Amino acid sequence: MPKKPAGSRTGTRKDRLQKCLTGIKGFDEVTEGGLPRNRTTLVSGTAGAGKTLFGIDFLINGAADYEEPGVFMSFEQTADELYLDVASLNLDLRGFVEQRKIILEHVLLERPEIQESNFHLEGVLVRLEHAIDSIGAKRVVMDSIESLFAGFTNAGLLRLEIKRLFRWLKEKRVTAVVTGEPFENAYTRHGLEEYVSDCIILLDNRVKEQIAIRRLRVVKYRGSKHGTNEYPFVIDQTGLSVIPITSASLSQPGSAEKVSTGIPSLDKMFRGKPGYTRGSTVLASGTAGTGKTSLAAAFAVASCQRGERCIFLSYEESSGQLVQNMSSIGLHLEPLVKKGLLKIVSTRPSFFGLEMHLLDLYRLIDEFKPSAVVIDPLTSLIGEGDPREIRSMITRMIDLLKSRGITSFFTSLVSSAAQNDTSGEIGFSSLIDTWIVVQQSEEDAGRRRTRGLFIVKSRGTGHESDVHKLILSDAGIELVAMTGGPVEASSKKKRLSKNSPAGGEVEQGETPDGS
Repeated sequence: MPKKPAGSRTGTRKDRLQKCLTGIKGFDEVTEGGLPRNRTTLVSGTAGAGKTLFGIDFLINGAADYEEPGVFMSFEQTADELYLDVASLNLDLRGFVEQRKIILEHVLLERPEIQESNFHLEGVLVRLEHAIDSIGAKRVVMDSIESLFAGFTNAGLLRLEIKRLFRWLKEKRVTAVVTGEPFENAYTRHGLEEYVSDCIILLDNRVKEQIAIRRLRVVKYRGSKHGTNEYPFVIDQTGLSVIPITSASLSQPGSAEKVSTGIPSLDKMFRGKPGYTRGSTVLASGTAGTGKTSLAAAFAVASCQRGERCIFLSYEESSGQLVQNMSSIGLHLEPLVKKGLLKIVSTRPSFFGLEMHLLDLYRLIDEFKPSAVVIDPLTSLIGEGDPREIRSMITRMIDLLKSRGITSFFTSLVSSAAQNDTSGEIGFSSLIDTWIVVQQSEEDAGRRRTRGLFIVKSRGTGHESDVHKLILSDAGIELVAMTGGPVEASSKKKRLSKNSPAGGEVEQGETPDGS
């Protein structure tokens, strides 16, 4: 019998690279566990890319969440300057310094001291070692290596000193972050640190159509697989957050439970168990004034009436306008807001990049823990990026909602020329489970308009596909069949609306805002 090989293709757990969680949102997912423990990582980026903040976030998270004290050695900024820089980000750097969980070391290097003939790395290492030993530091940040070796011109001597520094950090068994700036097709000005670093993180801050777009990429990671794409990240009041593309997956759980649409006559259009499937995505598309927001608000109200929480993201109306307009058709949102069941968030899509909108949704979901989310209209975000970025963000948004079991309702504004088109001109209809189209038609030789609604698709659910008349009035929202019968006849009774500007007939359902 042939002998079995002594080794193993998979290796042993003992041989695997140990990792250090950074605590930076999304980054540990991209790197499958954080930075290489007890090794050195180079964080490279231009001015304003977020290198210093990356290091401070890494230290604060270590001290706060992982019981790992840290040392921040700066060659450019004083402690007071660092306190001011992070004060607006709600990062209590001063508090951790006062608790002796983080030490700030400012090393002032004058120009004569950093020339090759006068340079002594021992002085820097002595200060750094004393700081590490005094609090038992496990994490170290050096910001930046450009300043430390600025006066070197001898490449051979420079390589020896850089290797000496990195070897010293490894022998101290600390997880180190060293910052640098890219220069002429290299990740640092000297172009040597990248070769002795175990991991390289590239931060990029670019401006596109007057909106700043930040990207992060793991260029190199010895001994570990990692995400290789560019990942959007943002800097906000909580620090640095990465939005990993790996969060987009097809692992969402299925559900047979149904939830009401908020409109009894629309519920009946779904055969079997009425309503939308819990945890699914619903899209209502149509031209302006066809009632998309009204359908979304009805769903939100129904969710809250079941005792569930709902987030309503409005990109076109303020919360006050939304509350007032929906009250005209019998949907009263304000009491639900006061009860804490409904949260209305209004903002302009052009104020932020796509990444910030997605990150805000992540944060809102984590804080409010809703069972339902409404985004009205989703198409407002489409003008804020190129098609690939838009589809990537919407895919991640839908995957986030589905993975949390959240039933989501999107509205989409289409042009009048495409109101009867169901070919997916909005570009993301294939990601939707239930697609409803609302449209307008003319009656009496064009003297009045009538709204119509039909269901294009509803995955896993039988449904009516005929066009139904959509009526909006102060009595609420109602759908009636277009073929006649008792339901239609009873619904055709004239209604006088006190909310109508002329106090006249509102059979065709005009609301004051035309929604």
